[in-house]
Formats: sequence, structure tokens, C-alpha cells
Amino acid sequence: MSAISIILVILVAFLAGMEGILDEFQFHQPLVACTLIGIVCGHPTEGIILGGSLQLMALGWANIGAAVAPDAALASVASAIIVMKGIGGATKSADVIANAIPSAVALSVAGLFLTMICRTIAIPMVHAMDAEAEKGNIRGVELWQIAAICLQGIRIAVPAAMLCAIPSESVQKILEAMPAVVSGGMAVGGGMVAAVGYAMVLNMMATKEVWPFFILGFCLAALGQLTLISLGLIGLAMALIYLGLKEAGAKGGNNGGSGDPLGDILNDYE
Repeated sequence: MSAISIILVILVAFLAGMEGILDEFQFHQPLVACTLIGIVCGHPTEGIILGGSLQLMALGWANIGAAVAPDAALASVASAIIVMKGIGGATKSADVIANAIPSAVALSVAGLFLTMICRTIAIPMVHAMDAEAEKGNIRGVELWQIAAICLQGIRIAVPAAMLCAIPSESVQKILEAMPAVVSGGMAVGGGMVAAVGYAMVLNMMATKEVWPFFILGFCLAALGQLTLISLGLIGLAMALIYLGLKEAGAKGGNNGGSGDPLGDILNDYE
């Protein structure tokens, strides 16, 4: 990796760390972070493939109450750096990506520890903001707020810089020396992790109204003649049909219907 690439990778890592809290421009999402790192390192295809694989897993990650989800930012940035450094040796790019996916899970859990440290440091910052607010110093409150957000960026930028400092040859030698049974097991585990993440999303979205669409989509996806574009257009058409039926049901809801045509049909069978 060149010096410019390292600087840009650290910048992406810094933005991803801040977006883990701001959640505005989605730099912390695997598909975005891995793609950006792939672009600045000259391997956009590998970055997109890694980001897409990790995105399926991260779809099921969400903060619920006091439960904090695994750190998608650190998992995305660190695994992308490992892949970028591992490309070029005897190990195939597909194998490098497959080996990086399970490591991303461990890194996401390690990111929770860094998050805990940053949030602990942020406690006195909040008290400092309260003190500035009592003085009527709005500028002081803003500066402490910026410092707290930058702290989240540093949380990802520092590990990224440490990974960038490791020579690419060392990463390639480690990947090439990995036994086939280990790399194969990590590839299987990575596929299972993505499936579990997608299953978690389905579990959150599963209702009696959406199950018919899932079944139809599952059957249509098995047809080899249909491309992803055609499947997307079919899904869009089904969504428009559903919204049209729902609007029609709402306008004619004086007959006792709920306004949800599929829901009314399914309720009739219960």
C-alpha cells in the first residue's frame, strides 16, 4: 500500500467510526466502508464482494435498549485492510475474502470493548458540556460535542493505522501458510454467518402479511432465467400492487375491512 492509500484508508476508517454514532451518511456500513477502501487501494471489485458479504451479516445488527450491537465499522475496515494486503500472493482473492469474513466477526466483538472505552471517556465530556451550557457558552458545547464524535473516529482510525503498518508480505505469508482445513472451515463459517445475519433480518420482518411475498420471491429466485434486475422489477411491481390494493381497501373500508387486503384474507382463514 502506498502512503497516499494508507492516508485515505485511515480517513475512511475515521469517517466510519464517526458514522457508527452519527448514522447519517452510512460510512460505517460494510458495503460502503469496504468499497471505499477497495477503491483507494486499487481493488474495488474485491472491496465490493467483501462488503456485500459482510452487509448480509450486519443487517441483523441493531442496538436494542441497553444491548449494543457488534461494531460494524471496525469489522468492515479491519477485514477490508486484511483483504487488500492479502491480495497479490499465491492465495486466491476469493480465498482471502472467505478467510477475512470470519475474522470480521471477532473484530466486531472486539470493537465493543473499544466502544465501551470511548463511551466511558465521553462521560466527563458530557459534564463539561453541561458546565459550558450553564455559562451560556454554546460554542463550548459544540466543541465538546465535536471532540466526542472525533473520539469515535479515532477508535477506528488507530486500529486501521496499526494494520496498515503491518507489511503486506507478512499478511500474505500468513494466509499462504494457513492449512487448507483451516481456510476451508473459515470459508464455511463465513457463509453460515452471512446466512444467520439474513435469518435475523427475516425474523424481525416476519409477519403474516409479508410471508406470501417471501415465498414468491424464494420460488422466483430459483429460476435461472431471471436476472437480479428482473427479480428487482418483479419485487417493485408486487410492492406497487400491494400498496394499490391497500389504498383501495382503505377507501372502501366501510364494509368492516382493516384496509390491509392481505391481512383481511389471512384473518378469514384464522
